Amino acid sequence: MPQETPRVLLRRLFDAAVASAQPALCIPPYMPSPDEIGTGRLIVIGAGKASAAMARAVEDHWRGPLSGLVVTRYGYAVPCERIEIVEAAHPVPDAAGLAAAERMLQLVQGLQPQDLVLCLISGGGSSLLPLPAPGLTLDHKQEVNRELLKSGATISEMNCVRRHLSAIKGGRLAAACHPARVLTLLLSDVPGDNPIDIASGPTVADPTTCEDALAIIRRYGIQVPPAVREVLESGRGESVKPGDSRLARASVRMIATPQMALEAAAAVARKAGYTPCILGDALEGEAREVGKVLASIALQVAERNQPLPAPCVLLSGGETTVTVHGNGRGGRNVECLLSIGIALNGHPRIHGLAGDTDGVDGQEEIAGAYLAPDSLAHAWALGIKPRDSLANNDGHGFFEALGDSVITGPTLTNVNDFRALLIEAPNKN
Repeated sequence: MPQETPRVLLRRLFDAAVASAQPALCIPPYMPSPDEIGTGRLIVIGAGKASAAMARAVEDHWRGPLSGLVVTRYGYAVPCERIEIVEAAHPVPDAAGLAAAERMLQLVQGLQPQDLVLCLISGGGSSLLPLPAPGLTLDHKQEVNRELLKSGATISEMNCVRRHLSAIKGGRLAAACHPARVLTLLLSDVPGDNPIDIASGPTVADPTTCEDALAIIRRYGIQVPPAVREVLESGRGESVKPGDSRLARASVRMIATPQMALEAAAAVARKAGYTPCILGDALEGEAREVGKVLASIALQVAERNQPLPAPCVLLSGGETTVTVHGNGRGGRNVECLLSIGIALNGHPRIHGLAGDTDGVDGQEEIAGAYLAPDSLAHAWALGIKPRDSLANNDGHGFFEALGDSVITGPTLTNVNDFRALLIEAPNKN
């Protein structure tokens, strides 16, 4: 039987998932060849939490001339020699991101057909490229972003709204590169791996409309400034649509996905003596409700040996949402894990870990947390009521008090959320 403690193994699974999506591993197989460039120039642009590490991987594997600019989250910069790295704010954008987006559009002006633009996109790019549509300001974008983040809208819905308030997303960046060729390397952090939802699709055509964005605002009761509503109602915010000739020479390659990360974790679990079961790479919904469902499956395994017997590990990815009602220090991963813990009610053979592969859950520099069979009892002994913490959206406060936060620092990648529930075999000593 496995000798490793559940806590140590769960952290190894998480680390394996993160390692599988490191740009140094993922970028080289998809690099263009010098023959594809010919006499043209290679210009590198990009945005996202992994974009600086992606840029470094490009520099390490390209010996010819290149230039470029990418923007990443504060603290996620990686030194590059030929590609400029700019840091900006996430998840609420700032002036540094705005200036970088403006410069990026300027950089791709006047390109020729023989030139190639290599665009490096990863999760977080929506906030890091906050160039507003004409008639809007950064303040407008910040206000809408804050409202979206606490609305309970899915990432796909949030990015639909963002695309129609942008001067660079929704295919506009690729259109600006015309007539040059554009190759986008995507590191997916969204359920379903739809390119239009990764950083709000700056280099891909967008089939959604301003009316779709308005419907989302109405659906969640999101309050937006009058200028924002006018851009949407007038249709001035329409994005670049499928079939647009400016995108005829633009292509996309998916280099890392949540599924790949889960498979890497599954391999580690299997080697450690636990049967892995991947429940899905695109789970969505309210974090606390998803937590209840995952706990229910884990209990069925522990008590009924269905759908598989213990010892095993249930793995899942995706992106849950949190509708904020309290004022605690929350994140969707710790909220989901706390909900799991409450539903398990201290089951002696079930352990868990949930974390964001970018190292940041919510707005905290904490990736996630670890759940033990005695976590609830420990909390009660400290005078902490788990249900009160959940009601206050205070997952980080809860697990931090127990000493069970998972802290990685910047991981320099992002393939969304990672959840693992480890079920030990009965009568394990």
